[in-house]
Amino acid sequence: MARFLVVGGSSCRALALTRSLVADGHAVRAVTRSEAKRETVEAAGAECWIGDPDVIGTLRYALESVTVLLWLLGTVDRPELHGSRLAMMLEKTIDTTARGVVYEAGLDEGVALVEKVAGFNEIPYRIVPVGGDLRGAVDSLLAR
Repeated sequence: MARFLVVGGSSCRALALTRSLVADGHAVRAVTRSEAKRETVEAAGAECWIGDPDVIGTLRYALESVTVLLWLLGTVDRPELHGSRLAMMLEKTIDTTARGVVYEAGLDEGVALVEKVAGFNEIPYRIVPVGGDLRGAVDSLLAR
């Protein structure tokens, strides 16, 4: 069993992925900024974590015992979430149990950042275009 941290965890695509992972016996911790979305996240089978990807400190302890980090903010048009915030999160991930990263490509800057930081630290990663096969990316990381 693997444990996943899904940042952007209350989106439709993240909830669908959560249901699929939970059905296969995995544990999912899904991040949402709004307490109002807790019921929806928990109904999908995830542990709900209230945090804000704009404030990486609110996500620091969410990484506890996580196997794979999923940064699913590809449809969010905020450059800092694909730049400085993503960089901070990747740096926090280095000294954790996380052994893989899935980045839903939002901006080219984010893709380059994941390739650079994860590559340098020898953390396996997958880049998935918005609307791409998230489950396939997860499965390929788990197969390593």
